[in-house]
Amino acid sequence: MALGVGLLDSRALQDPRVSPELLLGVDVLQSPLARPRPGPRWLRSRNSELRQLRRRWFHHFMGDPQALPALGPVAPRPAASSRGTYVGCFRDDGQERTLKGTVFFDLRKMTVSHCQDACAERSYVYAGLEAGTECYCGNRLPVLSVGPEECKHECKGEKGSACGGVGRLSVYRVEELQPSSRKRRSVTYRGCFRLPENITHAFPDSLMQANMTVETCSGFCSKKEFPLAILRGWECYCAYPTSQFNLRDAVDGSLCGQESEAQKLAEYCEVYQTPVQDTRCTDRRFLPTKSKVFVALSSFPGAGNTWARHLIEHATGFYTGSYYFDGTLYNKGFKGEKDHWRSRRTICVKTHESGRREIEMFDSAILLIRNPYRSLVAEFNRKCAGHLGYAADRNWKSKEWPDFVNSYASWWSSHVLDWLKYGKRLLVVHYEELRRSLVPTLREMVAFLNVSVSEERLLCVENNKEGSFRRHGRRPHDPEPFTPEMKDLINGYIRTVDKALRDHNWAGLPREYVPR
Repeated sequence: MALGVGLLDSRALQDPRVSPELLLGVDVLQSPLARPRPGPRWLRSRNSELRQLRRRWFHHFMGDPQALPALGPVAPRPAASSRGTYVGCFRDDGQERTLKGTVFFDLRKMTVSHCQDACAERSYVYAGLEAGTECYCGNRLPVLSVGPEECKHECKGEKGSACGGVGRLSVYRVEELQPSSRKRRSVTYRGCFRLPENITHAFPDSLMQANMTVETCSGFCSKKEFPLAILRGWECYCAYPTSQFNLRDAVDGSLCGQESEAQKLAEYCEVYQTPVQDTRCTDRRFLPTKSKVFVALSSFPGAGNTWARHLIEHATGFYTGSYYFDGTLYNKGFKGEKDHWRSRRTICVKTHESGRREIEMFDSAILLIRNPYRSLVAEFNRKCAGHLGYAADRNWKSKEWPDFVNSYASWWSSHVLDWLKYGKRLLVVHYEELRRSLVPTLREMVAFLNVSVSEERLLCVENNKEGSFRRHGRRPHDPEPFTPEMKDLINGYIRTVDKALRDHNWAGLPREYVPR
């Protein structure tokens, strides 16, 4: 595991809390790539920051006194403080899980209640915990039950609780949420749509009753684990997005605003997103054999790399890896985050690195480019407030912001230029195009990764395209953070990158990048 220069000294190697997985790949530190190399001040500072990403996760893990608890032979008891009912211990098939709704991990603080709350907020009936750190949700019990002694792991954040085992789930039936949490169980209006020609084929389940409400229909479809609830008068249908009903062609909402008796004969229906996930694309695993082609997912920070990983994982069904180790992303379900970045067990590897040596380690790369104005703001938000927060007004007014722009704007340019120059085989993807035309662009990315994917799976990804990585809370009033001097600097880099792309027979930058 590439942990950074000077990170593991002899005392760390002798620390009993360091797991074997963390010691994998320590030989990488002896590589010539690990030696510092000369370069401009901003470049040296940037490389140091990238190493900090690795250090932060490693020390966070090592500092946990419960990182590797000693478990006795007696199976832990179900958590007494839990509001749910313990159902039993079940075999978990990683290839085809029964509980495959909401999924997250927590290396340090997983508890039964934490998992149950996450499942209840998504309207799931069962919460399953595995290996002390993993939480899975669903509305159907796994088929194969096993003895309680096989669920011998304790939850990392709750001693004495039953938290599954390796390939074993401790399953709890979820109780109703507290009123404060129930508010988060949201139903989202997707729009008014024309009914498909074959309703029976497009909508697998239905409920007919007088005085049908959105809440009744959504509740019915949630229990059946459908992500869409469709209303036409007193008729309720449950469905997935499909090629026959793909939610791309919404019509005027007034066409769905008729009285129930009239609407039941109409050609239009109201569509709502239920709290449950579209589970047709949630199953993910490591590659069954080591990949022969070592692929990078390369971008400047703030260009949407984490979001692109979410799309790729759900489209291909394989985990993505990372040159860095971010515990927050691991807890969000990026299981490849903890895998050694050179293991070749992941479909591609996230990197922000540039420079000939770093680039030539990869056989091919998806180069993700985003408008530098947007990227700089996104990365500054992350530096100041984490993956899902916003920088405070004082941050934008401090000296830190102009210093950040002066260092990072040139990195945005040099990152693209280096990959164009040294990359062996590239696919250039613009973040804005991925946003605008998700399925066609994602189909191109998946083909580049040499994975065959069904249209239904791509539609599933489109239906769950945001994942858990949109910034939460109200967006602060956007200041105009870029001074005229900053714009002159950034616009010069935009022109340079646009010319380089065209010189390498790629389309130039999208129009919204044009200097303003």
